[in-house]
Amino acid sequence: MTFNTIKQAIYALYLTNSFGYRLKKTDDPMEKKRLRLGYSQAQLDTLKITVKIENSEKLPQEGQYLVLSNHRSIIDPPIVEVTLKDTKIFGSWISKKELYNSFFFGLFVRNGGSILLDREKNQMSGFFADIKKAVKRGESIFIFPEGTRNKTDQQLTTFKEGSRIIALKNRLPILPLYIKTDADKALHSALADSKLEQEVTIVIGDIIDYKEKTNLEVLYREMFSLDKV
Repeated sequence: MTFNTIKQAIYALYLTNSFGYRLKKTDDPMEKKRLRLGYSQAQLDTLKITVKIENSEKLPQEGQYLVLSNHRSIIDPPIVEVTLKDTKIFGSWISKKELYNSFFFGLFVRNGGSILLDREKNQMSGFFADIKKAVKRGESIFIFPEGTRNKTDQQLTTFKEGSRIIALKNRLPILPLYIKTDADKALHSALADSKLEQEVTIVIGDIIDYKEKTNLEVLYREMFSLDKV
């Protein structure tokens, strides 16, 4: 572990807890968006990573969506937040129990606007009820449909079925995003060389109607020209 890695870890812990406390003090969605963006921008700035948006003209400025993205790195949520910074789109992230209980991310995740997904529970009714409450509040839902970070050599791993159900049950149009750059490699490069400046590219896809019957993963792969399963 390099000195820069240790320094970045300490700073990241400070950021997550500092912004986590501030998020705890507000229920205003736009203030939460501002704070989450502040955290995300600070995190990426210290890593010297900038976000380039392709097809920015396809990005809606407001509305409610199921916002979904591929997932390779722990910096993917900040990348998505920065991508949406000039819009009024705000929502709850679907977060695993491990993040809720994390010493590193827990305070931020619990207060930043998130919905707990506990796959160990036999009943998922509470999970879907929490999503419905968030949608009724006017929020979007943010999700990584692969379910966990993709640590393979494949461009994409299999989507979980829950994403389609969430969109259908809540009549949410789907806003697909694709982080084209391997953000995990970018993160490791940043930790190895503190002077390195990098750019991560994210691509905006076409809105998908929640009533669309084609398999969501198939649509996503075709939209972003990804390898088929």
